[in-house]
Amino acid sequence: MARFSLSLCLLFSVLTLDAQNKGGLKIHFVHPVGDYQMLQLDSGFVFNQKDSMVIHSLRYYISDIKLFQNNLEVYSEINGYHLIDLSDPSSLYIELKLIKGIHYDEISFNLGIDSATNTAGALGGALDPSKGMYWSWQSGYINLKLEGKSNVSPQFGHQFQYHLGGYLYPNLAIQNIRLKTNRKLGSELNIAFDLEQWLLQLPFNVQQHIMSPSKNAVQISIAAAKAFKVWDAYKN
Repeated sequence: MARFSLSLCLLFSVLTLDAQNKGGLKIHFVHPVGDYQMLQLDSGFVFNQKDSMVIHSLRYYISDIKLFQNNLEVYSEINGYHLIDLSDPSSLYIELKLIKGIHYDEISFNLGIDSATNTAGALGGALDPSKGMYWSWQSGYINLKLEGKSNVSPQFGHQFQYHLGGYLYPNLAIQNIRLKTNRKLGSELNIAFDLEQWLLQLPFNVQQHIMSPSKNAVQISIAAAKAFKVWDAYKN
């Protein structure tokens, strides 16, 4: 009887451990400039059916990822800060460790870095100042950086630079994004940053450089947040 009981206990332990095994969710950020055209750095493209552009750099921070099921939070990433950098293809993927079999129907995340982290000063990892996304302790982190050339820009060489950030009111630039995933369970999720939608909102003809916190940086950040969407049509 004792041996039988021990066997049952061992079986129960194995089943319990299996139930607690970690699963995973791989989030892939994609950057369309049309229905199926993906952005390639340093390669020219046309948007708005007439404007030509070359993007040399696109980088932005994703942080505080959460998952929801029926409006209830079922997952929250702790101290998660991710630098999405189109010059580094591996950075376009974020992998979350989840309880196996977790269900979710919405995802939320921040575009940028929260005020508390900004006031903590320069940090390491994705937040290391060597990444080129940190101004100073006074201005904090750059949430989103876009650099390139546009035929609309009147600047020498048609250049533009938008470095968007700011963590103090009234120039708080961080944006929270919440998207329905149209699924209950899955190990992969494609999220598109619809660049054409965002580029149409940028003031290339009147302001080609934003390099510090400002009202305009906030407005452009709001427009960027609206351009994120779940894109199930994308196939790797």
